[in-house]
Amino acid sequence: MKIILKKQLEQLHHNYKHNLSLDPEGTDTGIKPVVKLFGGSSCTWLLTELNPDSNIAFGLCDLGQGSPELGYVSLDELESVKFPPFGLPIERDMSWEASKTITEYAEESRSLGYIKS
Repeated sequence: MKIILKKQLEQLHHNYKHNLSLDPEGTDTGIKPVVKLFGGSSCTWLLTELNPDSNIAFGLCDLGQGSPELGYVSLDELESVKFPPFGLPIERDMSWEASKTITEYAEESRSLGYIKS
């Protein structure tokens, strides 16, 4: 099941290409997240970019253990996850729109211990 809309995929790919143009160290953390995904009782992902070749995304990841962090995640793996006990998939928050940069979300979530979106 595809969990990201075509328009969102295009923006995620655009952000990835933008970051490739930066220095070798760089990810532009001033970019707003493009999509919010959630699943289980407390897992949340705010994604800013996606490598179209590897399907690896970058964003703020919160697995519900009190320590959200910026990092990389496989979109293929997210699409295959089924949460017990009913086998529910990860979903896209259809009404969510970013109000802050990924850095601002990360700083806030580190102090709270979860992503407040």
